[in-house]
This record gives sequence, C-alpha cells and structure tokens, in this order.
Amino acid sequence: MENAKKGNPEREWFGARRVGADEKTRLVRGVFDSVADKYDLMNDLMSGGLHRLWKDRFVRMIRPRPEWHYLDVAGGTGDIAFRIKKAAGPKSPIAVFDLNPEMLRVGRTRAIDRGWVDGFDWIQGNAESLPFADDAFDVYTIAFGLRNVTHIDTALAEAHRVLKPGGRFFCLEFSRVDEPFLAKIYDAWSFRAIPHIGHVIAKDRDSYQYLVESIKKFPPQAELARRMGLAGFKNCRFTNLSFGAVAIHQGLKT
Repeated sequence: MENAKKGNPEREWFGARRVGADEKTRLVRGVFDSVADKYDLMNDLMSGGLHRLWKDRFVRMIRPRPEWHYLDVAGGTGDIAFRIKKAAGPKSPIAVFDLNPEMLRVGRTRAIDRGWVDGFDWIQGNAESLPFADDAFDVYTIAFGLRNVTHIDTALAEAHRVLKPGGRFFCLEFSRVDEPFLAKIYDAWSFRAIPHIGHVIAKDRDSYQYLVESIKKFPPQAELARRMGLAGFKNCRFTNLSFGAVAIHQGLKT
C-alpha cells in the first residue's frame, strides 16, 4: 500500500503540458465543467457509438446482483450506474461519485427523466480521498475517469480500502491499440479529428485536445495491472476491446 502512495507519475501532466499536482486537479475540473452538457453526444461522435457497446460489455462482466452495494466513481452522468441499476434491479444501492458537480447535475437530470427519483446517491468529491468507511462496497467501478485522476495510485489504494473483502474493482479506460497499423490510424483520428469535433459541437477545442493527450499519458494495460497489484488487489487482469483502444481492468480484494 505504501508503494502505491509513492507512485503517481502522471500527477505532473495535464495532457502534454507539465503542471503542478494541485493545478492539474483544478484544470481537470474545469474541463468537465465545460463539456458536461455535451459529454454524451461527444462520446457518440468520438467513438462512433462504440462507447455504448464498451459500457454494455463492462457491466456484463460485473454480473450485477441485487444485494450488492455499488460505488461508481467518475460516474457523474450516470451511464454506468443506470446500466447497473437496470441489470441488478431497482433496490440495488448505488453511490455515484464525481469530482465535478456539473457532471452530477447532468446525471441527476437524466435519472429523473428516466423516472428514477430514488435509488442513487449523488456525491461530489475526489477519488483520491473517498468519504466512505473501510469495507463498504461490493463493487467499485470507474469508466473513462481514472486517467483524469491526478494521483492514480492513491485512487487505486482508496478503491481497495472501501471495498469489502471479496469485493471487486472494475476500470474501463482508453488504452493502447495492440496492432501497429491500426494504432497509426487511431492516433491520426484522435489528434486530428476529435479536437476539431470538440470545437464544432462543444465549442471547446482545448478540452478535447486535453482528453486525447491524456490517453497517451495513461499507463498501458500491463502497467496498470501491475499498479493495481501494488495497491493491494489480487488476480489483476485486463480485457482488450476494439484491439486495445479501450481495456477493462479488474481486480479482487481478498
């Protein structure tokens, strides 16, 4: 656990720009303040709708059960929490946790639009310091959020702390394409098209430039699995989707 707290090599990088750790957290919050209302539309445009299939696969791998307690971190817009609720049943307790109040506002509105007035706790805070007791949850999920955390190893250690013995950690995140030719196409699309789409649709090129750059700073699949192990998780493994454009990591708290 101590090793996890001494890591965090990404803490100095906001995309391709070197910044202080405190400044990075503030800048990341500003990005999602800016993109919250267009976040889901932009996900569709950036991924060609594939993000929906990735999230469906992610939740199927969890195999939700109604008696479990769930924590969805960086889940402000509710995409993962809603899928879990649908699979586990209306009485399943789900805490949706996010750094950004604007993302939580969008999620709460979407839940009400679906007729879900109750059944979710919407909580604002930092993944590096979770306001929950030890051994509180059966499942911890984080989808497309871990790469935006300033101190990734600290967040992994916190995830381990709040899970019950036997609890499981699941992370869905952009990763490294494992086929060289496809990797070139993917990079060209990411760095040329996505910031332009952000400029046209969300009127915010800079935020989407950061989101693309942040993928390059995120640890590759095997490295993230290793760091999960340093945080205390066992049976750490990953599943590549779309040739590694995204990966699902999972680990067990024993």
